[in-house]
Amino acid sequence: MRSTGPRQRRTAHAGLAGEPADARESLPPVDPKRLAATGLSTIEVALRTNAGLTNLVPLDTSRSLWLILRANLLTLFNAVVGGSFVLLVFLGYWQDALFGFFVIANALIGVTQEYRAKRTLDRLALLSSPSTRVLRGGVEVEIARGEVVLDDNLLLRAGDQLPADAVILRGQALEIDESLLTGEADPVMVAIDREVLSGSFVVGGHGAARVVRVGTDSYANRITAEARRFTLVNSELRNVLSRVVQVLSWALIPISAIVVNGQMQAAGGWEAAIQSGAWREAILGSVASIVSTVPQGLVFMTSVAFAVSAVKLARRGVLVQELAAVEGLARVDILCFDKTGTLSEGGLVLDRVVPLDGESETGWGRALGWFASDPNANVTAKALGTRFTGEPGMSPAQTIGFSSARKWSAASFDGGALAGSWVLGAPDLLATSPDAGSVALAGELASAGLRTLLLTHSPRPLSDGEAAAESLPAGLRPVAIIAFREKLRPDAAQTLDFFREQGVGLRVFSGDNPRTVAAVAREVGLPGTAFDARDLPSNPDALAEVLDTHSVFGRVTPAHKKDMVIALQRAGHVVAMTGDGINDVLALKQADIGIAMGSGAATARAVSRLVLLDGQFARLPRVLAEGRQVIANIELLSKVFLTKTVYAITFALVFGILLWPFPFLPRQLAIVDGLTIGIPALFLALMPNTRRYLPGFLRRAAAACVPFGLSVSLVVVTVVIYTRVEGGYSAGETQSASVIALTLAGLWVLNVLMRPLKGFEVLLLVAMHVGLVVVFLPPLGAFLALSVPPAPLLAVALVAAALGALLIEAGHQVNRHRRTRRERESEREGERDSERESERPER
Repeated sequence: MRSTGPRQRRTAHAGLAGEPADARESLPPVDPKRLAATGLSTIEVALRTNAGLTNLVPLDTSRSLWLILRANLLTLFNAVVGGSFVLLVFLGYWQDALFGFFVIANALIGVTQEYRAKRTLDRLALLSSPSTRVLRGGVEVEIARGEVVLDDNLLLRAGDQLPADAVILRGQALEIDESLLTGEADPVMVAIDREVLSGSFVVGGHGAARVVRVGTDSYANRITAEARRFTLVNSELRNVLSRVVQVLSWALIPISAIVVNGQMQAAGGWEAAIQSGAWREAILGSVASIVSTVPQGLVFMTSVAFAVSAVKLARRGVLVQELAAVEGLARVDILCFDKTGTLSEGGLVLDRVVPLDGESETGWGRALGWFASDPNANVTAKALGTRFTGEPGMSPAQTIGFSSARKWSAASFDGGALAGSWVLGAPDLLATSPDAGSVALAGELASAGLRTLLLTHSPRPLSDGEAAAESLPAGLRPVAIIAFREKLRPDAAQTLDFFREQGVGLRVFSGDNPRTVAAVAREVGLPGTAFDARDLPSNPDALAEVLDTHSVFGRVTPAHKKDMVIALQRAGHVVAMTGDGINDVLALKQADIGIAMGSGAATARAVSRLVLLDGQFARLPRVLAEGRQVIANIELLSKVFLTKTVYAITFALVFGILLWPFPFLPRQLAIVDGLTIGIPALFLALMPNTRRYLPGFLRRAAAACVPFGLSVSLVVVTVVIYTRVEGGYSAGETQSASVIALTLAGLWVLNVLMRPLKGFEVLLLVAMHVGLVVVFLPPLGAFLALSVPPAPLLAVALVAAALGALLIEAGHQVNRHRRTRRERESEREGERDSERESERPER
C-alpha cells in the first residue's frame, strides 16, 4: 500500500476513528458559512450535548476493582487451601494452619499488582490541555475539553492542543506539530479543508477548525482507549505456574475424596471415627495430605524474586512497572526501537561546513555566528553554536525569522565584512539554478542522511514592507553548505552490539525520512538502506516477510508500528519495543515488553512495562541479565517445589487407597518444607545466574520432578511398610522416621539441582542437615511432636534415604545428558540465526 502525499497519510490516521453517523443524522443541518462566521448557537450546542456528541471520555479500564478481587480471591485453589486453613483453625489446630500465610500472601500480591496497573491506566490521557477556545454565537468562549461538541468552531493559536479531530476552516501561516502522533519531526503548514488530528499542537500562526469527531471517536481518544485496555505481561513463568496450580486445584477434588475416606477408614470407619472422636485426627491427616500437594510457596517465591530484581533495577535507573517484565525481556528475540530518543537524543550536531568557490570564513563565519546566537533561532540554527559564536554588538539592520513555509531566514547588515544580506535555508530554494553545484553537493550529503542548509549572500539589503517576509533579495550567491547530523547516544552502538551477540534481532522504526533514518542506523552498526513504510503491504504474512528482510524503516506511522509488532509476534517472535512519544503508544502496548524513556511522553511511560528513568539505552543489558537470573533461578526452584507436589500426590493416593494413616502432621510437613525448600529458596531465588534462556520451561521441570518425586515417595512408603510389617511402633515414631527419611531425600534433590556445588551451596546443604537435628531437640521437638525413633527404625529410615538418593542421582544423570544434547542443538540453531541476522541487512 502506498500513500502519495501528506493528505493521504492523515486520512489513513483518521480512518481509525468512526463517524457518529446515527446521532449526527438526527441533527438539523448547519449552514457552513454561518458556522465559520459565528459558530454554533446555544440551541445547537444543547442538541449535540443531549445526543451525546460531546468530547467526554469514560475514565475506566477493562478491569474493575471487583473483577481484580474476584480473579485473585475467588479461585478453586483458595477455596480448597483456604477452606482447609479455616477448618484447622476452627478445630483448634492452629499450629498446623501456618500454610494459610501463603494463601493470604499470594492473594495480596496479585491484587496489589493488578490494582496498581489499573490506577496507572486510569490516569492515562493523551490530551493535556485543560481547556480550549471555541466560537459560539459569534462570541469567543473558553470551555473545558470535555465540553467541546461536534461541529464546534475551534479557535487555534500558537501553543494550543487540538481537543478533537477537526477540519481547517481558515488559517494564517498555521503550522501544526503532529510529531507526538505521527513521529514526523517537522511541523507542517496546513491549508483550508485539511484534516488535523486531536493531540496535535499549533506551533505557529492562527486559524479556526470545525470539529468532525469527538469523544471516543477522535483519534487521540481512540489511542487512549486502546492504551487503557488492561493487559498483563505474557510471562512464561507465571503462565506455567498458573496452569500447574489450576490443574492441581481440579485434581484436588477427587484426591481429597480419596484422602478423607482413607483417613476415616484408617480411624475405624466413618461411624466409629465420628462416635469416638477420632475423626478430628483423621481430618488433620487429610488436610496435611491435601495441602502438601499444592506448591503454595512457588508462586510466592516467584513474586519475591521478581520484586527483589525490580528493586535492584530501580537503583540503576530502571523502573519496573510490572514485576514479570523482568523475566519477559530475557525471552525477547526481537528488539524494536524508535530512532529519536533511543539511538539519537533528538537534537542536531554540526557535521561539516563546506565553503563554495574558495570563500574565506572571515565573513560568512561571522554571519553563521549571528544566526547561531539569534534569540529566535530554531533548533537547527542553534546547532551552529558549537563552532560559530556571535560577536558582541552585532546588530543587523533587518531580520526575517525562519518559517517552515519559506524554509529560510535572513539578516541584513550595514557596512563592514558583513555588509549586505545573508540568507540561510534550504539549498533547493536558495540556489541560483536547479543544476547549481551547491544543489548537487547538498543532494549528495542529504543522500547520506545529513540535513543540509545553504548560506547565501547578496550585496543588496532586504526588501521593505510586508512582502519582505516572502521574497528573497536579488543577486544571491552561494557561499557555504552546512550539514548537520542527529546527535547519537554515546552508548547506542555498544548496546546494540550486545543484543546482536545475544541473538536478538534489531528493528528501527521512525517517522522521519528513510534516508535520515538509514544514516543514523549505519552509524550504530546497522547497514543497508531504510524501507519506506508507505510501501508496506497490508497482508500480515507479506508484512512479516518484509520485516524479515529489512531492519530499518522510515515514514512509519503509529498504526504501522503496531501492525509491524503484531506481524513479528505472529511469526513466533517475542517482541520488545522502546519509544518515548505518543506515536509509540500503540506499539508499546502491543509489544510483549514495552520500554519507555523517562524523559518521554507521560502516556508512553504509563503503558510501558519498563521505564528507563534517565533515558539511558545502555541500561537494557542489565535488565536482560536480571531477567535471565530470575528465569534460571525460578526454574530451579520450580523443580524443587514440583518434586514435592509429585510425592505429595503419590502419598495421598497410596495412603488413601490402602486406607493407611497419613504418616505426617501438617506442622511436620511444614518443617520438612522449610528445610528442603523454603529456606534454600530464599537464597536460590537471588543467586547470580547468567544462563541463556531456552524455551520449554515446563517440559524440563516435569522431566526432573516426576522421577525425583517418585523416588522420594518410595523412600517414605518403604519406611511406613516396615513399621506396619514389624508392628509395635507408635504413630509418633512412624512420623518421626518418615520426617527423617523425607528430609534427607529432599535435601539430595536439592543437592543435584544446585550443582556445580560451590562454597555457598555446600554451606547451605550442611546447614539444612544440621537443621534436621535441631528440630528433634526440645522444645522444638515437643512442639512438632518429633522424637528420635528406635535404632532399628532409624536405620531403616537412613538406608531408605540412601537408596532414594541413588535413584535420584540416576534420574539426574539421565536428565543432564538429555539437557546437554538439547542445549547444544539450541546453541547451534541460535548461531545459525545470528549469522542469518547479521547477513540479512546486507542483502
